[in-house]
Amino acid sequence: MRAPLILLAPLVLVLVAVPHMVSAQTDEIQVYDGGLAARGKFNLTLHTNFTPKGLTTPAFAGAFVPNKSLNGVPEWAYGVTAWFEAGLYLPLYSIGTRDAHRDAMVDGVKLRLLFAVPRADDRTFFYGVNFEFSYNARHWDPTRFTSEIRPIIGWHLSPIDIIVNPIFDASYDGLKNLDFAPATRVGCDLSDTWVLAVEEYDHFGPLHQFYAGNQQAHQLYGVVDHTTKGVDIEAGIGFGLTSASDRITLKLILSRDLN
Repeated sequence: MRAPLILLAPLVLVLVAVPHMVSAQTDEIQVYDGGLAARGKFNLTLHTNFTPKGLTTPAFAGAFVPNKSLNGVPEWAYGVTAWFEAGLYLPLYSIGTRDAHRDAMVDGVKLRLLFAVPRADDRTFFYGVNFEFSYNARHWDPTRFTSEIRPIIGWHLSPIDIIVNPIFDASYDGLKNLDFAPATRVGCDLSDTWVLAVEEYDHFGPLHQFYAGNQQAHQLYGVVDHTTKGVDIEAGIGFGLTSASDRITLKLILSRDLN
């Protein structure tokens, strides 16, 4: 992994040297575990999130209201090497209330570069880093170009898994304005095909000054994973822990190899 990590250095510099985030909805609610598509394999993952009880005001003028909104995206991935997976999110979409009217719109596109230690599922300790580069529609994010840096740190302590993603979002406006939005997962393997997990997704705000506690978003999810011959299924329900969080969010992730 030494050579790949050296190659990552310029990407990190681009993100933090030339990169204020406005909190918005998300297309993907997932903790990364370092798993990669096998070399030469194409994979398709469908992300779908519905907020039956959410915030009733948009994050910014022209954005969708979170309450009763549906967000999602197909994620296309390809295993390039044993330690590198390339991905494309296309199209990001939302269905919900915007400017007092129900609407359906395309939100943008994202490119993903995932680097991780090979065979992470077979290791007690595993690690990696994911980079995302986004082109956003104005109703999705007031900043046209944004990025994400997602380190991946985890332990397989059979039957318990602990995974931490200390995520930093960048709008290319200075290192101090990197937005801290970590995600954490603790799972328990019930069998080879069933896993129960608890996940937490947090949004603390920019590094130079975190938001006040009542302005931070914190959601706690109960999640179940099931592996079948044809598709991997992850379903969960999230509950907001602060007044700045959506009260209830449902997520569904379906994934399968295409070749």
